[in-house]
Amino acid sequence: MMKKDWFKAAGIRALRTFAEAALAYIGTGAVVLGDVNWLGVLSAGAFGAVTALLLALSGLPEAEK
Repeated sequence: MMKKDWFKAAGIRALRTFAEAALAYIGTGAVVLGDVNWLGVLSAGAFGAVTALLLALSGLPEAEK
């Protein structure tokens, strides 16, 4: 049975993974904001977030008490 704590922990983990994947995609090659492929950044972040949510289905230590 899914709990409120699980959804909160999974959401936080997905948001963090989104940010990490987006930052990794931007990398150090962009000098100015115009050099960034924002569609690619959002796509990489979304893929990371979905992956984090799917992995959370196997269990989240921070949600188990």
